[in-house]
Parts: sequence; C-alpha cells; structure tokens
Amino acid sequence: MKRPHPHSHPALGWLLAAATCCGLSACGGTQRHPETGLEVPALPSSAPPAAEISVLMLGNSHTSAQALPQQLEGLLRARFPGQSVAVVEAPNWLFLDERLSDPLSQKLLSSQPWRAVVLQAQKYSSSGAYHYSTAAAEQWVQAVRRQQALPLLFPEWPRRGIDETARIYELHVSIARKQPACVAPIGQAWDLALQRHPELRLHASDGNHSAAAGAHLAALMLYATLTGDSALALLPLLPELHGISTALQTQLRQIAADTAARVPPRQHCPKDGPL
Repeated sequence: MKRPHPHSHPALGWLLAAATCCGLSACGGTQRHPETGLEVPALPSSAPPAAEISVLMLGNSHTSAQALPQQLEGLLRARFPGQSVAVVEAPNWLFLDERLSDPLSQKLLSSQPWRAVVLQAQKYSSSGAYHYSTAAAEQWVQAVRRQQALPLLFPEWPRRGIDETARIYELHVSIARKQPACVAPIGQAWDLALQRHPELRLHASDGNHSAAAGAHLAALMLYATLTGDSALALLPLLPELHGISTALQTQLRQIAADTAARVPPRQHCPKDGPL
C-alpha cells in the first residue's frame, strides 16, 4: 500500500486529543509536539481579529515549522507599513481532504473577509507511483473564491537529496488548471539556492522539514506570489527574530527574486490582482 508523502505529519491522534482537551475556548497560541518538538497551532481562544491585510494558512507541520507564518507576516508588514497585517494559521495539522470535514477550518475560513488563503498539505505519493485525488484541493480553491479571497497553492520543497521538485509542482499546477489559483514555486527556489550555495542548511535534521533559512525562503516565495513584488525590494528582518543573519537574508532574497523571474508565481492566477 502506498502512503501519503511524509510531508504530511502522521501524529494526528495526538492533535485530536489536544483539540478535545482544549475545546473551543480554553486554548490559543501554540503547543509543542511531544515527539518532534515542533510547535503546533493550538485552538484559538476566539476568532482572530480582522486586519486590512489578512492571510489564512491551512496546512500541516510544514506550514508550522520555524515560524513560517510569522516570517510571512513580518515580510508583509514591511511591505504594507501603516496597515494592519495578520497571518493566521489554522489549528491542527491536517491534509486538505481532512480539512473539508473539519468544522474549525470551515468556521475560520468564513470568520472574516480574508485577502488570501494559503493551501498546503495535498496528499501525494513519496514514490510517485500512487495517485491521490486533488478533488479536495479543488474544492478548497472554490471555497476560498466564494469568500472573495485569493487562493494560493503551496507546493512543498523536495526532501533532501531527492529530485522531486517538478513532480510536486506539476501536481499543484494540475489543480490550478482546473480551479485557477496562484502556485508558489517554492521547490524551485530551494533547488536554486542549493545549486548556488550547497553549504546552505535549508532542511531540518530529518531531511524533510525546513530549517530556519528554508522556512524564510518559502516565506519569501509566498510573499512574492501574494504581492507580485520582487523580494529584492524588501529590507532584511531583524536577524534576532528568526536566527537568520542579514547577510543570509540578502542571499535568500536574491534567490527568491531570480526564481520568480524564471517561474512566475502568478502565471496560473493571471486575472487576480496582488494584495
């Protein structure tokens, strides 16, 4: 039997137990997973406040790791000074097909007028030999558009040492061909970074999740996709916030800009305006 790609985290039982324990009014912020040590988005204590620039992220541990949502929020704050910005991560780590029947995800989507929704955690085979339906992702794109928000598909980066960027990206492009959505070329940015700078540590020790620099590069590609802007126009974030030096941030911004020039991130959502 083929399994979903390991980018989707298997420890859903612990998460469901945590959700049951917390209920809808007792939790907020994050919880730390006992096995991986990664911070898990906890159930919100209340609906997130509306912001002028609001982005919802629906994903799993690849969205959570290394404060990727917070990094994206920091980039958007730099781009939109004087405006309120909120990047909100949906609770729990779930596949997109599981989120269709998750009342918390559905409630969060309809809780406010989001400007954009980032969709990550499409199931796919680690070997490439098995096909998983993309129907749920297509339904999510439709649901996001009904909310008059921009749908953005988040193809995950390749595992360390495995040539799978094109396969992962094309799977998400196939979704966008059926239901138009932006597709961030995140894997291509990682490939370019490691081609130019093999010493960069983009992967965590498991060879699957991101290290801080990898999450920052992913956030830069999401930023470029959302705004249509070059990452080169950004000033570096404060390095103490995420443990990434200003020199490394500059390096990653150049890679993000060059990747966006090679693989336009908005080519599959040409009728949608930027944030």
